[in-house]
Amino acid sequence: MARQNYATLQAKINKEIEKLQKQAQVLQTKSRKPVISSLVRTMKEYNISPDELAAAYGKVKSSAKAGRPAKSTKAVGVKKPVAPKYRHPASGATWTGRGKAPLWVVEAEKNGQPRQQFLI
Repeated sequence: MARQNYATLQAKINKEIEKLQKQAQVLQTKSRKPVISSLVRTMKEYNISPDELAAAYGKVKSSAKAGRPAKSTKAVGVKKPVAPKYRHPASGATWTGRGKAPLWVVEAEKNGQPRQQFLI
């Protein structure tokens, strides 16, 4: 019996959803009609053809895309490896020069050695 009640309740809910969707469609149609009428009236007033409007609409779409930077074909978050710029002479450890300096660079600079001496 509980299953039958569930199925009945589900059917009622689905009917209500369909009814609300139809109401939303009618509301959208009603609210769009005055806007469309206004557009047609303005087009007639300024002697604008639908072709001109379509051409302008296409330009607006393409210029909106032109205003944005082009999307890269690379995946987001994928970074190209950077070649090392510095090498520790004793250990052979390398550093790209990006990010936090490794301890061997920090220690060398504390001892008065310039970073340039480790350039590769």
